[in-house]
Amino acid sequence: MSADRETHTRPAEAVWRESIQGYRRWEKSAVLGSGAELWTWVTAEVLRWGVKTRSGFSVTPAATVVTGMRPVIMAHPFGMSIREPVEVLDVVETPERVGFAYRTLPGHPISGEEAFIVHRDGDDVVLTIRSLTRAADSRRWRVVYPVLLVAQKVARRRYLRALRPPAVR
Repeated sequence: MSADRETHTRPAEAVWRESIQGYRRWEKSAVLGSGAELWTWVTAEVLRWGVKTRSGFSVTPAATVVTGMRPVIMAHPFGMSIREPVEVLDVVETPERVGFAYRTLPGHPISGEEAFIVHRDGDDVVLTIRSLTRAADSRRWRVVYPVLLVAQKVARRRYLRALRPPAVR
């Protein structure tokens, strides 16, 4: 992946075709519900890191995503705290599509990029998650990469449920 702010997960695009050699490509969508009220709530939540924070992570600073921001995400598995520094690459806000992409920075347990996108499909509100991942450059994290892949699967399931209305969860 390049060191600039070009995004490879393309949150503005409805169809994602990109893949990068050496990275695991993953994409999944889930219908969250329907209606204008849900759309308003979900789009605000996704831009305030709601997918992450409602999945058990903390984000500092707790601010609306802005291209170039470098928050620190903290994962909290088994009573531990794991620091995950990232940089927001792209933010999309249109009447039919809202979301963002970020890349991992040195010190993150994995290397790659992730995007959280909310879009409309008729009256339905859909969350799409895209990611490109590989083992981090750090030997410390490379050794536990297989365990991190399992943790990533658990986190993705949580992401897909995080923005569902309370009655649907």
